[in-house]
Amino acid sequence: MNTTQPTVALVYDFDGTLAPGNMQEFGLLQSFGYNDPNEFWNHCDQIAKTNDAGGIAVVMYAIQAEAQRAGLRCTRDLLRSFGKDVQFFPGVEQWFEHINAYAKEIGVNVKHYINSSGIKEMVEGCAIANNFENIYACTYLYDSNGDACWPAVVVDYTKKTQFLFKINKGIREVSDRVRINEFVPSDERPVPFTRMIYFGDGETDIPCMRTVKSNGGHSFAVYGNDKKRTLAQQLLEEGRVNFACAADYTTNGEIMKIVMRILDKIKADYTLSQHEAENRDTLNMFAALGEF
Repeated sequence: MNTTQPTVALVYDFDGTLAPGNMQEFGLLQSFGYNDPNEFWNHCDQIAKTNDAGGIAVVMYAIQAEAQRAGLRCTRDLLRSFGKDVQFFPGVEQWFEHINAYAKEIGVNVKHYINSSGIKEMVEGCAIANNFENIYACTYLYDSNGDACWPAVVVDYTKKTQFLFKINKGIREVSDRVRINEFVPSDERPVPFTRMIYFGDGETDIPCMRTVKSNGGHSFAVYGNDKKRTLAQQLLEEGRVNFACAADYTTNGEIMKIVMRILDKIKADYTLSQHEAENRDTLNMFAALGEF
């Protein structure tokens, strides 16, 4: 029997899913003079409404503008330096080691991805960055002096689904516009949707949750407070996710237990499909030899 291992993609939103709150609230906004982060978000909302602009693009603009107002250079190094202060939900920093070890034990190849409307440079600077195969998130263009001058990638609601298809087809580059649209039979794609697990917490994740679940994968609505729990329950009742779980990634948490069972199922389905293929090949061989 073919002994290759199935590849499974675990795809995570960041803010509110792995980390409580927004990544900018762990020091970056305070460096701009915002002791109350809500003042910054209200400022962004007002700009968006006044200009009928997309919320995520406005946040990127405001970070750049507020850094300049505070006398700071908005550089990669600045953003990454504040990434190191991001805190995580219980168990997140140990999660990857535990899941990778279990996957190896049962013969599954696991890859982790970030799919976030947050700032890529900040994710790159955080304590768990080295665990990810790729980080899909908002990022800036930088001028010759290394200062942010324009958004390079803006990730919002449906934009996130594009990155699921990139993972599905094994495409790392955000700039790719050719391979993403090429036809590839589903059984030849590196990571079928049936082997995807998506973790999100809010409205920007809903298209991804639905895309993964409706294509045979598994989606989690994660919550870290009562407001998010209400939304998670609603998403579960509406059939947009498979599971709604508290943001507890410890070995005793519900998320860990369910993901381990999903990996078991994926491995079992993969092994069974190999047996089915071998059975067909055997019958075809006998038919070719005229032994029926």
